[in-house]
Amino acid sequence: MLEFDYRNVKAEIVGEENGLNLEEAFNNFNDKIARIISDLNSKKDKPGQWLQWMNLGYSEETVWLVKEYAAMTQGLFDNVLVLGIGGSALGGMAVCEALLQPYWNLLSEEQRNNFPRIFFLDNVDPDQINGLLNILDLKKTLVNVITKSGSTAETMSQFMILKNRLQEELGDNYVRHIVATTDKNSGILRQISNEEGYKTFVIPDDVGGRFSVFSAVGLLPFALVGIDIEELVQGVKDMDLALKNTDIWHNIAAQNALIHYLMDTQKGKNLSVMMPYSTRLKYVADWFVQLWAESLGKEKDNDGNIVHIGPTPIKALGATDQHSQIQLYNEGPNNKLINFIRVKEFDTTLEIPKIFEFTGIGYLGGNTFNSLINAEADATKVALVDYQRPNVTITLEKVNPYNIGQLLYMLEVQTAIIGELYNINTFNQPGVEQAKNYTYALMGRAGYEESAAMLKEKMA
Repeated sequence: MLEFDYRNVKAEIVGEENGLNLEEAFNNFNDKIARIISDLNSKKDKPGQWLQWMNLGYSEETVWLVKEYAAMTQGLFDNVLVLGIGGSALGGMAVCEALLQPYWNLLSEEQRNNFPRIFFLDNVDPDQINGLLNILDLKKTLVNVITKSGSTAETMSQFMILKNRLQEELGDNYVRHIVATTDKNSGILRQISNEEGYKTFVIPDDVGGRFSVFSAVGLLPFALVGIDIEELVQGVKDMDLALKNTDIWHNIAAQNALIHYLMDTQKGKNLSVMMPYSTRLKYVADWFVQLWAESLGKEKDNDGNIVHIGPTPIKALGATDQHSQIQLYNEGPNNKLINFIRVKEFDTTLEIPKIFEFTGIGYLGGNTFNSLINAEADATKVALVDYQRPNVTITLEKVNPYNIGQLLYMLEVQTAIIGELYNINTFNQPGVEQAKNYTYALMGRAGYEESAAMLKEKMA
């Protein structure tokens, strides 16, 4: 299992003003945490609770269907192009960056074991899209379009371009180059897929985009590039079993949720920095930022009170951001909780040669980059403590499918628990929906004429 070290948030380590009496806090909140965990697990099968993501690790049918399709298509395509935004892309990007060999798209076909390159389009920047389309051979590309509603303006506008170009280049055969991941029964993309005959996979009901990485949203792209999705979901299942434990002393998701909640509400530390010391985990921080921000940033609580609640997530990368952000974290406002992710065992070892021995850098020779990056992590933790800055550390034995499944699922459950502590709806996103509706209006969607007129007046 993952290791979770919370000692650097204790009052005896970072001082009473900035730290917590964890033994007292865990004991005081143990009953409440137990109720939250029990309630989440009792409600996860009920429609409308948006907790079906807690069951995704057990969807053997989805795993089987995805693996079957991946096997059928292996060798037919040089490229996989994923169209999605937010939760439809960030989880895929995080897992692929973590589990594929570094610089995957630059490797030869033989080095990739005959699996395709993979690209994600998660924005509507015309320069980015044109740049990618200028280098992709669409005749050798499989396009995976992901949107549950089929009305996501960014994703569907991308899809309209790809569909049009594929059809121009391939004629009727273009249909074989498209696979859609969408709602089982309804929505624009479901309608188009049924009419045109695209292969489809289902985004389950009551699974929000930011919690969808272990559905076909993520599993399909992973399987297409050879990631072991069975090991990934095994990690999810084992972590789910561990996190059913209602005793906070034995539940790391509950521990970290409560620590963040108390740091915010009692110590004024409402910024949460996610800082992995592994470049392969860089996009895990991006994925976490969406998970934390959309889930916890809310205007109202469940009782209708105006609260404007939510810790602000910040992404960082060790050791890179020791040279850009740590100065602020050590000497700036003491309003942050730093979350380190550390890797014990890297896949490869790189030794620093013994040269320049009689200079100020000679001490580096004979060491490894493996020891250097973890020395950087440990040194940063201690330096933060010197400045009385609280921090926690999650440690992975190594970066592999099993541990990545555990890590992401633990962070999802942690999010659900802290949402209950804040007494908010963790699974809606009204602030996002308003901006979406304004975009529809400005782009001329039928039914939004009054909004369009109002917006044009405001922007005049």
